[in-house]
Amino acid sequence: MKWQGRSRRKYTGAKIKAYRSKRKFELGREPADTRLGDVKIKMVSTRGGNSKVRLFQCNIVNVTDTGGKTQKTTIEKVFSNEANEHYVRRNILTKGSVIRTPIGNARITSRPGQDGVVNAVLLN
Repeated sequence: MKWQGRSRRKYTGAKIKAYRSKRKFELGREPADTRLGDVKIKMVSTRGGNSKVRLFQCNIVNVTDTGGKTQKTTIEKVFSNEANEHYVRRNILTKGSVIRTPIGNARITSRPGQDGVVNAVLLN
């Protein structure tokens, strides 16, 4: 399980004495690692009765050009990804990655694993 609580060490490396145990609300989840492929989604219930849409695979993107016109198109491949260079080879979609589409290269502006949709802006 991922734990997103306070670190057990200071920035100097000194240990911090634990004043309580781990709490359920400090638990994190594994990243969705949205890949290129036919659309696969899953609804995940979150804290407070809300929900998120996990996007596991996707091949459709909403691309907005500089004029503000948005159109739905397909994703051909992941061109580059600053988050992790190995994501390009595995065709993993994250925010900030550059994808190749039939109308040109586009940069992803949404968070596919959390938003459940891939939005992008066209690059010149």
